[in-house]
Amino acid sequence: MATENNNLSVYDKTTIPNAKDFRFGIVVSEWNPNITEGMFQGAFDAILDCGGIKENIVRWNVPGSFELVYGCKKMQESYDMLDAIIAIGSVIQGETKHFDFVCEATSQGIKDLNVQNDIPVIFCVLTDNNLQQAIDRSGGKHGNKGTEAAIVAVKMAQLRKEAKF
Repeated sequence: MATENNNLSVYDKTTIPNAKDFRFGIVVSEWNPNITEGMFQGAFDAILDCGGIKENIVRWNVPGSFELVYGCKKMQESYDMLDAIIAIGSVIQGETKHFDFVCEATSQGIKDLNVQNDIPVIFCVLTDNNLQQAIDRSGGKHGNKGTEAAIVAVKMAQLRKEAKF
């Protein structure tokens, strides 16, 4: 496994743009809240750590990962002043093909939002084989994918800003 015994959530703040002038949206799946809340907290804390302002972070909840696409789309439409959106979810493999359909639809839907609209949507959806893998990636031994997504969001917000000139 590529991430075995590595915490990929460590970042060098000197290489990250200052987030003080950016506004972020975070759409969080309520399914597997023991996982998604940890990722939300990682994202929220990383944005603040990079200079972001608490009042410039908007959070919406949706029932599950499948609904992240609609939530992010509506957030793009409602908040044209946002600089980036993070979609946070967790899908854990079960005994049926439901996992495959949710993962495929969610990843393709978020990709479509990035192609069709101007506000970048960051994919922060864990697609794990079991609960322990999700725990390890939402604040456990492999770091926090929410933190990583926040760093990506800050960098994409900066890219979006620079691309407008």
